Amino acid sequence: MRNLFFILLIVFVSHGQVKNEQLNLMPWPQKVTVSSAVFLLNKDFKINCTGNPDSRILKGVTRFLRRLDERTGLFFNQGFVTKLNEFPEAQLQINCLRKGKVGLQEDETYQLSVLSNTITINAATDLGALHALETLSQLFQNNGTEFYFPAVEVTDAPRFVWRGLMIDASRHFQPVDVIKRNLDGMAAMKMNVFHWHLADNQGWRIEIKKHPKLTELASDGDFYTQEEIATIVKYADERGIMVVPEIDVPGHASALLTAFPEIGSKTDGTPYAVSRKSGVHDATLDPTNSKTYQVLAEIFDEVCPLFPAAYFHIGGDENNGKEWDANPKIQEFKKKNNLATNHDLQTYFNMRLVPMLKKHGKQLMGWEEIMTKDMSKEAIIHAWKGTNEGMEAAGALVKAAKSGYKAVLSNGYYIDLMLPVDSHYLNDPMPKNVVFTEEEKARILGGEATIWSELVTPLNIDSRIWPRTAAIAERLWSNDTVRNLESMHKRLKQISFRLEEIGLTHIRSKEVILRNISNYQDTKALNDFTSICEPYKVYKRNGGGKKYFMFSPLTLFADACTADASDAYEFNKAVNLYLQNKSLVNQKLVTYYLKKWITMDLDLIRLSANAPLIQPILPLSKNLSLVSNQLLLAMEQKQNINKTELNALLEQINTRNSADVELAVYNSLKKLVQ
Repeated sequence: MRNLFFILLIVFVSHGQVKNEQLNLMPWPQKVTVSSAVFLLNKDFKINCTGNPDSRILKGVTRFLRRLDERTGLFFNQGFVTKLNEFPEAQLQINCLRKGKVGLQEDETYQLSVLSNTITINAATDLGALHALETLSQLFQNNGTEFYFPAVEVTDAPRFVWRGLMIDASRHFQPVDVIKRNLDGMAAMKMNVFHWHLADNQGWRIEIKKHPKLTELASDGDFYTQEEIATIVKYADERGIMVVPEIDVPGHASALLTAFPEIGSKTDGTPYAVSRKSGVHDATLDPTNSKTYQVLAEIFDEVCPLFPAAYFHIGGDENNGKEWDANPKIQEFKKKNNLATNHDLQTYFNMRLVPMLKKHGKQLMGWEEIMTKDMSKEAIIHAWKGTNEGMEAAGALVKAAKSGYKAVLSNGYYIDLMLPVDSHYLNDPMPKNVVFTEEEKARILGGEATIWSELVTPLNIDSRIWPRTAAIAERLWSNDTVRNLESMHKRLKQISFRLEEIGLTHIRSKEVILRNISNYQDTKALNDFTSICEPYKVYKRNGGGKKYFMFSPLTLFADACTADASDAYEFNKAVNLYLQNKSLVNQKLVTYYLKKWITMDLDLIRLSANAPLIQPILPLSKNLSLVSNQLLLAMEQKQNINKTELNALLEQINTRNSADVELAVYNSLKKLVQ
């Protein structure tokens, strides 16, 4: 059987990497060759490091060893890897030629060879070796009695140099442990840039020792000390991840102006205040005031040294210009300096920041609004707008690359929009419908998943980021021909469990929320409903930023649901199969779910007698049960159904509800009715 297993494995590989049914690797490597041997694990398994790596490899190897021990329970004799060439006889040999420098353009390539008696990792730098260990971890399998790695030869390298995740810690503060566990998730998926959004209208989240009033007046007591920042930066560096801070200016400045109202642009005399809601705000710095630049320079002087990365994100987005337009002094300044538009004025402001950052060896980066005709070509353009904002998808990225700017893509990777993972996975930083020169291609650095935290707390943030960001990581690492959606879904399901193993809470936090909703009763019916419901998409849930305050509870049913409802995915496949071939087998695939939802509705009604938070979802569950009953009669009893009544029920299902969720099986139900 073992030989048959590996014969099949080789067959799968020979017919195409992403069709391989035995390996659950993500991101998929550039080249994988599988042979018919296995490397069996036992308690004598040891690891040895040679070459001239950074000390981070020793910590990385120790983490790998401990996690492997936790998965196997073998109680390895080797506890910690503390020095180079400590165990020359070890079965796993890791050789790194030199120390890697965390940042862009560093060599992250690696070769991994697993034979029946030895495992070898060769990498130019320790950064590549860390990636190899993540691949090896994903190769881990068992046959029911033994743990092993299949014999493989892997040659791998990233496609893009910028593979990022942005976490917004301003709207909802994310404690240090949240940041750390997400850095672990990033490392597991070979992501290398953590973009940390630290200041916005809703809060100032970084200690500035020269200006303590920033955190005293604008943080509600939730901020990172400089010591905590240093801890996070070190933690990230040990995992090969560069940390890029963002302080958003000149707009998104309510929190900053709460502490420094004298550098604001408004003239009506009303005080600035930390915002309690999301959305676009008017608060904007005054670019004509010399103190504006003095304050920013003093902030940069403290913030820049905390982050070794060569990049600093200044935001620059969504300045609506209302305060500038209403300020006579600013209007006079524009005329005097031949600044025709607010874009010109903002470019003037941005260019004043360039030397402040250069002083600290930083390159300015900003959202796509900073790209104007007079903006420095040294700036990095972060493309974020798309069809939701009435823009062409990736339009700013293409324009930036063709205009001489380096660029990073986030449009299509906004994971807080709750769009299907398929849409993110098929979104490529190198658009297929655009012809680029080689120089233009080189300016496209990569992409970045973004999680804005209007509807995110430490409890549910992991479920909004993972596992779907792993699919984005694959798009940024793997060959652009790796696009098989079925393979991606299959592998993503297994990767999700691996991510939980390393400390992410995207699976377990759901039960915490459901126990609260059920009033500590059985949560099975609620779990079943979350498997077919998804939170409203594209900010519909928050009603333009007006429904939820920054202190509103995010422990409701919608917060337990995720963007890719698992049962919905399977049901939609089953319906498509049934409509192609109405065999009894395919019919049972569909009716299994219909019966499940009828029982689920009865259970939810019973639970709701002692759980008021279930009440908002009952109308949706009831309508689903009614539709399911009618479809069962039609499919199993061959009874005629009233399609008019069923379509009316479906429209009720599709109408906005107080639970703030949509039924992800709606379209498939409609297909069955038609």
